[in-house]
Amino acid sequence: MLIRKPADLRYSDVTPKEVYLNRRRFLGAGAATLGAASLGSLIVPSRALATAAIPGVVKTSAYHNLGNEKPSPKAVVTSYNNFYEFGTGKEDPSENAPKWKVPEEWPIRIEGEVAQPKTLSLDQVMKLAPPEERIYRHRCVERWSIVVPWIGFSLSTLLKQVQPTGNAKFVAFESYFDPKQMLSPRQAGIPFPYVEGLRLDEAMHPLTLLCFGMYGETLPNQNGTPVRIVVPWKYGYKSIKSITRIRFVEKQPPTDWNLYSAREYGFYSNVNPEVDHPRWSQKEEQRLGVGFLGQGTRIPTVKFNGYGAQVAHLYSGMDLRVYH
Repeated sequence: MLIRKPADLRYSDVTPKEVYLNRRRFLGAGAATLGAASLGSLIVPSRALATAAIPGVVKTSAYHNLGNEKPSPKAVVTSYNNFYEFGTGKEDPSENAPKWKVPEEWPIRIEGEVAQPKTLSLDQVMKLAPPEERIYRHRCVERWSIVVPWIGFSLSTLLKQVQPTGNAKFVAFESYFDPKQMLSPRQAGIPFPYVEGLRLDEAMHPLTLLCFGMYGETLPNQNGTPVRIVVPWKYGYKSIKSITRIRFVEKQPPTDWNLYSAREYGFYSNVNPEVDHPRWSQKEEQRLGVGFLGQGTRIPTVKFNGYGAQVAHLYSGMDLRVYH
């Protein structure tokens, strides 16, 4: 096997397991990669990113494992997904996304109402802070839920690098899109590239996660490799996958599902059992991977997905039936 010298290495090559998510060691990546042979690790090409292992994280988040819930089985979380670029059925992404040839380079452009717009490589982004494991509930508008051990750090750590101006009121996100490898908007039924948005205070909240991995591994393609957002008090479609562009804007940005049907998918999309989807109730959810033969168990839906103590103040004075 060809061993590449340190000057050739990028995030997409994946550093040795003991180095990858220990950010303090990662900062010394030059020395660490020189010692890769002694660690008994091999450099993994980007094609194998989905199976590359990540070591134990360096600390636990203050929001770790709300309610001490048991994480959902990894097989469930990696095989039952919404990722319309790779299919509109829940099983389609796990079948189609692994065939996606993830680009070797993954620049993230951060621009708009900022003092210092930047384009950062994923290497640069991942050096900004030590990672944390955060076991978050993840709730989908289709009434199913999972509990996932995500790995990353607060999105605010990245956003502060560009110094938002006083005009910045919202943050807009855009996913990667390759029409040669992904469904067309016509086939998927929604616009691409996929776009999402948060209000500035939501994006800067420490609970909002810039995510690089889960279950001790890098993100599989179907779960949003190589970097995604996780907003645990909102419905899952707000947690945009495979992000490539971030813009600070003054006015509320368009979002894919709100464009598709504003009546069904509001901009805020907070988990709220008091507001039904037009076609079904949101008062209950089906927790996947538990119950008889792992078929799921129905449980009451909790407002803000259980994170009300941390985030309810963001919406003080707002009518959450109107701003749904």
